[in-house]
Amino acid sequence: MSDVKTDGELSETASQAMLGPNPFIGFRVEDVMATAGSLAKEAASNPMLVFEEQAALVRELAEVFAGKSTPKPEPGDKRFTDPAWTDNPFYRTWLGGYLAWTKTIDDFVDKSSFDGRTKERARFVTQLVTDALAPSNTLANPVALKRAIDTGGVSVVRGLQNMVSDLRDNKGMPSMVDKSAFEVGKNLATSEGSVVFRNEVLELIQYRPKTELVYEIPMLIVPPQINKFYVFDLSPEKSIVGFLNAGGIGCFVISWRNPTAAQRDWGIDTYVGAIVEAIAAVKEISGVEKINVAGACAGGMTLAALLGYYAAGGDGTQTPLNSATLLVAVLDAGTESSTMFLFATPEAIEAAKAASRSRGVLEGSEMGRVFAWLRPNDLVWNYWVNNYLVGNSPPPFDILYWNADTTRLPAKFHGELIDAFAENKFKKPGALTVLGRPIDLREVSLDSYFVAGITDHITPWKGVYGTMRMFGGDKMFVLSAAGHIQSLINPPAAGAKRQYFLNPNNVADPDEWLKAAAPSKGSWWGHWLEWMQQRSGDQIAAPAQLGSAAHPPLGPAPGPYVVEK
Repeated sequence: MSDVKTDGELSETASQAMLGPNPFIGFRVEDVMATAGSLAKEAASNPMLVFEEQAALVRELAEVFAGKSTPKPEPGDKRFTDPAWTDNPFYRTWLGGYLAWTKTIDDFVDKSSFDGRTKERARFVTQLVTDALAPSNTLANPVALKRAIDTGGVSVVRGLQNMVSDLRDNKGMPSMVDKSAFEVGKNLATSEGSVVFRNEVLELIQYRPKTELVYEIPMLIVPPQINKFYVFDLSPEKSIVGFLNAGGIGCFVISWRNPTAAQRDWGIDTYVGAIVEAIAAVKEISGVEKINVAGACAGGMTLAALLGYYAAGGDGTQTPLNSATLLVAVLDAGTESSTMFLFATPEAIEAAKAASRSRGVLEGSEMGRVFAWLRPNDLVWNYWVNNYLVGNSPPPFDILYWNADTTRLPAKFHGELIDAFAENKFKKPGALTVLGRPIDLREVSLDSYFVAGITDHITPWKGVYGTMRMFGGDKMFVLSAAGHIQSLINPPAAGAKRQYFLNPNNVADPDEWLKAAAPSKGSWWGHWLEWMQQRSGDQIAAPAQLGSAAHPPLGPAPGPYVVEK
């Protein structure tokens, strides 16, 4: 029998699959039950289909028990990698029966009279059940049995202790990360810098240059509001801030304040207005008229609203922005559906908005738990086996710690984002008004750079591609061969099997774009750095001090806002 997963394997699986607590809708128990009811009605109204699938299951089970059939898990399914599942007759038969049963259910959904959207929901609900009942989730799991024997039962005791701890401290969900291993400012968010501006909504951090010469036009990074900013500054080897600084790009990063119910009325205008103030501070400190900006996930949505606001400046206001980068951000809700919107019915949308209105905020931790059930094998049952059945502690992993270090969204902002997606306001000219200006992203004429992940299930790459085509100006689209977070945290590393795709022709069909795209080995970070350097002006002597007379340092990075609870 094989050993249990290493911490690295466990963390890599989770980080590739994790959704991140994005500020959307999720799903409700009543929606799941309604879909289950639809399945029951379909079975009652189509008895011949039920009979056919039952007969097929009986035949397959007979083959399995006779040893004439050995169904295999789907490629990439890591639940049954232990040799016992194929070498031991008992486990082989058990696994074969389970796979035959799940295939029968899948076939029933595929052949049902449901429309395409209802089939997607039905597959999700049936998979919740079949995943939960997988033989790997029981104490008879050969990996768990071997560990119990090897430890003389100590692993069982540790598993129970882990379960009790999670019931007490993690609302019954298996912990994905050892939180005791990290502290912001100690071994996370450690790049040297200072808070140089603060308002009620954000802190602005300026980072100390790493080179004697820097490009004159700096970069301002806008992080997502429901996660902490230090995803851009994890460990030194994974720091986007550190990478840009090493390339001579002066870096400023926004650190959002964690709102409470007292800030329930903060909306898009609040956040965009706060960024406008931060941009003025960056310009004053750097002595430039224009700066480069980048935003990720929900931060990318806010950045798009800002870009639209400046583009709509009919009063002759010149934009203070030189270029924009949007990372794993989808604005075109009609291009490619996401797992997040699987149950986005009008009732679910209103319920989601009503829930945050009643509390004043949307809790990121609450959405994180909901979204974990959208990828249960990787984000729930993976840790059920590791923590409870095998008795291991969850691994220390910086990305997973950041993912669990959530913040809140003000109720107004949450509702505005939902409405923007439900009504596809970013795509419809004039449908979204920002600080009094109806915006039209086609009027955004500055150079822009877009990054998507080919296996991203939260902001699907075709949705990011559709978003790119909503903008005017000269646009660069880059497709990383990774998932949501791994596309963002993609540092160059010797021996790493990283790859991204480029195609300068932004044709209408994303599939056609991909067919003609050229693969490039390595990380897209290097390509982005070169693109940024070409748009960052001349090289000048690096500033000896951070801040300026008008904006003196207020304290060292990462600042107090990031650690507020």
